[in-house]
Amino acid sequence: MAMVAFRPKRRKATSVPYITHLFAVCALVGEHGGDEDQMIAAMLHDYLEDIEGAKVDELRDRFGERVAGLVLALSDTLVHPKPPWKGRKERYLAHLRTEPHDVKLISAADKLHNCGTIVRDHRATGDAVFSRFSASKEQTLWYFRSCVDALGDGWEHPLLEELRRMVDELHALS
Repeated sequence: MAMVAFRPKRRKATSVPYITHLFAVCALVGEHGGDEDQMIAAMLHDYLEDIEGAKVDELRDRFGERVAGLVLALSDTLVHPKPPWKGRKERYLAHLRTEPHDVKLISAADKLHNCGTIVRDHRATGDAVFSRFSASKEQTLWYFRSCVDALGDGWEHPLLEELRRMVDELHALS
């Protein structure tokens, strides 16, 4: 399902197939103790927000209630076109604070891969990496730091510590 839905998509302002991100997040979840449902949700974590016409019922029918619920919890919007960035992210962060650990693990893996990619690309292009995003450099830095704070509300995990170190590195580079 992820391969078909994301086949034409690329990572922002690159030629890198988007599916590479989904595989990376899935691998991080599996390597950090996630179960099969969490790994499936990791592969589909952007499905509802990025694939126009995607439906929660479709996920529920194909993968079950838990996977559908995880993907829904990981989505910052179901509206197309997406609402403005700042409000959408603020709502997601508020909701992330209270999510169970199985959701936080997938979110941390997603943010770690995204942040790590920005750090890697920043080493090659400097602050120009931030021009890929609809958010400004300052907003991007704020968002990653805020994700660490929200994920750390009632949850400790080695993956969260990796994310914290990566966010610190991004801030230091920037």
